[in-house]
Amino acid sequence: MWSNLFGSKDFWAGLMLIALGGTTVLVSRAYPMGTVLRMGAGYFPTVLGGILIVFGLILLIKGVRSTDRIEPNWSPRALVVIPVTLILFGLLVERIGFAPSLLMLIVGSAAASSEFRLLEAVAVGAVLTALCVVVFIWGLGLPYPLLVLPR
Repeated sequence: MWSNLFGSKDFWAGLMLIALGGTTVLVSRAYPMGTVLRMGAGYFPTVLGGILIVFGLILLIKGVRSTDRIEPNWSPRALVVIPVTLILFGLLVERIGFAPSLLMLIVGSAAASSEFRLLEAVAVGAVLTALCVVVFIWGLGLPYPLLVLPR
């Protein structure tokens, strides 16, 4: 029974979400909560942490009942490519702009897959980049340059 439980994908995913949500709730306790109409700095992280805990519990229960096993296939390419693209995004976002850096991150991360197709990755990356520009740059007003042109 224990080997079935500890080998379940959903069990470990649920445990991870519960730990992440619990940590978020604990850390956000240091900030003022406020009310629903006048939210303080701790309100959103606390609610988000609670939602993560609920989803984690649902996955954990599903994992106890599930027979899906963890498949031990590690991709050395993914272990290298994904951290490199994340680091490049962080280094390039101020130098070339948010949109091209994010497109590079999405296409680069997709390249870590063995099923990578360049045209699909660029198309999905373009749509996701456009959505992120609308939400983060225009909607939330994050102070990142959209595109930095060489002088």
